[in-house]
Amino acid sequence: MIFTETKLKGAYIIDLDHREDDRGFFARTFCAREFEEHGLKPTVAQCNLSFNHKAGTLRGMHYQVPPAAETKLIRCTRGAIYDVIIDMRPDSPTYLQHIGVELTDENRRALYVPEMFAHGYQALTDGAEVVYQVGEFYTPGYERGLPYNDPAFGIEWPMPVTVISDKDAAWAPFEAVPV
Repeated sequence: MIFTETKLKGAYIIDLDHREDDRGFFARTFCAREFEEHGLKPTVAQCNLSFNHKAGTLRGMHYQVPPAAETKLIRCTRGAIYDVIIDMRPDSPTYLQHIGVELTDENRRALYVPEMFAHGYQALTDGAEVVYQVGEFYTPGYERGLPYNDPAFGIEWPMPVTVISDKDAAWAPFEAVPV
C-alpha cells in the first residue's frame, strides 16, 4: 500500500501497490502492521456496504464523539464518489478544514478517516457502491452530524444533490452544535 498524508493531519489517501502478471493483479487493501507503522489505528469493529441508486445522492456529514469516536477506511468498489472529510478536533491545527477526494472503482483508492472527522460523500455515478471499515461500533447516542451545505465549511460538491435522507437534511448548522 502507498500511504499519502493529506493536508489534514492523520488523514491518508491509500493507493494500492499492484503486483501484476498475465492473470491481472494482486494488491493488499489492509494490513494492521502497515497501518500501525503510519500511526493509524488498525481496529476494524464493523464493515459496512452502501449502495446508491442515483448520481447526486449525498450521505453525510457524520461522525461519532468519544468514547465512541470512529476511524473509517472508505473505498468505492463500483462507480465513483466524491468523499469529503472535515477535521472536528478542536485541538488540531487543521480544525474545521476539509478536503475532498474522488474515489472510484478505477483508481481503487481508499481514504483513511481519523477519529473526530465528519465524513460524507456524493455519488458521482448511478449504482455507486462504497465499502467502509469502521474502527468503532455504531453508537447512536454519540453520533453527530453537520449539514452538507453548511456555510461554515463552504464545501463545493461536484453536482447538485438529488437524494438525501431526512435525517441528513435535518442536521443543525455547525454553530448550533456542540462538539
